[in-house]
Amino acid sequence: MPANLTPDYKVAEAAFRKARDPADRLEALREMMRLIPKHKGTEHLRADIKTRIKELTEELAAPRKGAARTGPPTVIRPEGAAQVALVGPPNSGKSALHAALTGSRAASEPYPFTTQYPQPGMLTVRDVSIQLVDLPSVSSTHPIGWIGNALQPADAALLVVDLSQPECVEQVLDLVDVLASRRVHLVSDGAEPDEVDPFARYLPTWLVVTKIDLLAAWEDELAAFRELAGLEFPALAVSVESGEGLEQVGPWLYDRLGIVRVYTKAPGRPPDLDRPFTLRRGGTVSDLAALIHKDIARNLRFGRLWNDEVEGRQVGRDYELADGDIVELHT
Repeated sequence: MPANLTPDYKVAEAAFRKARDPADRLEALREMMRLIPKHKGTEHLRADIKTRIKELTEELAAPRKGAARTGPPTVIRPEGAAQVALVGPPNSGKSALHAALTGSRAASEPYPFTTQYPQPGMLTVRDVSIQLVDLPSVSSTHPIGWIGNALQPADAALLVVDLSQPECVEQVLDLVDVLASRRVHLVSDGAEPDEVDPFARYLPTWLVVTKIDLLAAWEDELAAFRELAGLEFPALAVSVESGEGLEQVGPWLYDRLGIVRVYTKAPGRPPDLDRPFTLRRGGTVSDLAALIHKDIARNLRFGRLWNDEVEGRQVGRDYELADGDIVELHT
């Protein structure tokens, strides 16, 4: 039986798919449950929404129960301009890369499955921070029940691969299958196919080739890997041991994530150039207002814009902002 979902429900579903913060996702789920038609064709979807509401409610309540009873968190709440998850097969160099980029103390040992729980860290790029989350190795031989939920808040994934390992192709294909079974799909360039499942997660994915100090010709190894694995993710090569390529990771992520820094000013005052708000490419004046306060977003009339080309020009709510813009909001 067709679900016959209403336009209002589809708006709530789109909000859920866009939300990354658990509280925002829970609010969207409750709106989906309120708006979904109640008939035979939506039984499974309603049951799925109820399950997700229960899981997120427990997740949000967990910190108040005390770490002694709940253990380390398995879902990291997003901070900074974006959250990027580091995923990889065993011994791919994922934790060493995380430690080198963020200064974290992520455990890195020459044996598999060292990382047991998500490890967050911050990578500073220009004047914003990108949150990198080191996740446990993904393998069908060492299943992790919560790995799908851990990837829900992420904006993108870094697939970390050691091409010096003979079994790297099989390991990565196994990883892709394991995540797909948890309704998490690694995709290139943010492509998202038509999909009726609102809870399937399509993560823009970029490949990081590690340990290139062990490879005589990593470009040839990468070409062979792509041909055998059938994966065309954009790639960057690094070596934690020598430091080669590490300085490229931050700017590379910044550009691929489409981060847009926007600075604000109050009328008659200089702009605050110390702490920008961060949007994504295509973000509008209205999106900026929503980041600051929901009341400002609700009562917003227009903005005034400063950049290298204009000074104090009035712009509407739907005006798309560019990196480095300065905006004065008027309600």
